[in-house]
Amino acid sequence: MDTRMSIDIGIEPGKREAIAGGLSRVLADTYTLYLKTQNYHWNVTGPMFQTLHVMFETQYDDLALAVDLIAERIRALGCVAPGTFKLFSQLSAIKEEDSVPRAQEMIRLLVEGNETVARTAREVFKIAESASDQPTCDLLTQRLQVHEKTAWMLRSLLES
Repeated sequence: MDTRMSIDIGIEPGKREAIAGGLSRVLADTYTLYLKTQNYHWNVTGPMFQTLHVMFETQYDDLALAVDLIAERIRALGCVAPGTFKLFSQLSAIKEEDSVPRAQEMIRLLVEGNETVARTAREVFKIAESASDQPTCDLLTQRLQVHEKTAWMLRSLLES
């Protein structure tokens, strides 16, 4: 006997699953970017060490909080949130490097990573908006603001 209650939040099951599937991609991108940012925090060297070390820590702290919010939204929609490296690597559009890049390349790769999360979030926003899923739209809007601002700030470090 199934004792689970059905979910009746005003979004039909198929749309909830589509939104959760999209959010799973946002979660995977966010977690991959979190791991990359933390790796760079640990391993950055060079004349900008202090600035980048502190900046990367601020960024990965934000990403750590974000993954929880995104996963909890997937659960609120009645779906299972992905939570393994295997699933994240399958779902994420952000690729990992095999070596530790130099500081300038770290910055460039983090710009790309933040822009990737923003693009994925925008795609999912359309699905959520079409289903009148305001909480997901709100979450994605907040994440878009963070990723666009972070990309801008990192990009400014690359100007000569």
